[in-house]
Order: sequence, then C-alpha cells, then structure tokens
Amino acid sequence: MAGVQNQLEIKFRLTDGSDIGPKTFPAATSVATLKESILAQWPKEKENGPRTVKDVKLISAGKILENNKTLGECQSPLCDIPGGLMTMHVVVQPPPLEKEKKAPNQPKQNKCVCVIL
Repeated sequence: MAGVQNQLEIKFRLTDGSDIGPKTFPAATSVATLKESILAQWPKEKENGPRTVKDVKLISAGKILENNKTLGECQSPLCDIPGGLMTMHVVVQPPPLEKEKKAPNQPKQNKCVCVIL
C-alpha cells in the first residue's frame, strides 16, 4: 500500500477550463518536471501557449508552487485526499508586447486579466 501513497494522480486545469491529464506522478517529482510535462502535453491548437518552463506557474491549494519543491512537499493535508485526484491550476505568463518595447515615451498602461473557474 505504501507504493500507492507515493503516487499522485494530477490533472492540470488551464485558464479556459480545459484540462491536461489526469496523469500519475511519483511524490518525489519536482514542480519543474511537472512544468516540463505540461509543455510537452500542451494542446497545439491553443493560442498563447507557454514557450518555456519559466512561462508556467502552477497553483495548488491557493499557493504558487516553487520549481525546486517536490510533489510530496507541496501536498496540503487539508485539501488533498490520499489516493484522490489532485487539480493544479496552470497560469501562463503572456509574452511581452512588442509595442511596449518600441514606444518607451508612451505612458505604461496596467492591464489585468482575471479568470474565475
């Protein structure tokens, strides 16, 4: 039974409400490895996909996960049910706009995008 507890089933929820997974990962898997898996499985038809691991942020139980942490370290005893499906939210950092780079004299406009699922 200990081998089963060392495996976590995770699905990744994208901002449009679609999912990647679920897929099973060992508890010793790093967050950086999860991000690499997301990059490899990212749907090709979706616009504005991540280009590198640095473009991806994973959120679980309301916390942004750090690349150097393992899944076992990121588990929340209050939210994660042993043997249950864990959902992580994927946020992609948009690429910088070319217009902002070319026109430094214009005042910068703050833009905010919120998605509530």
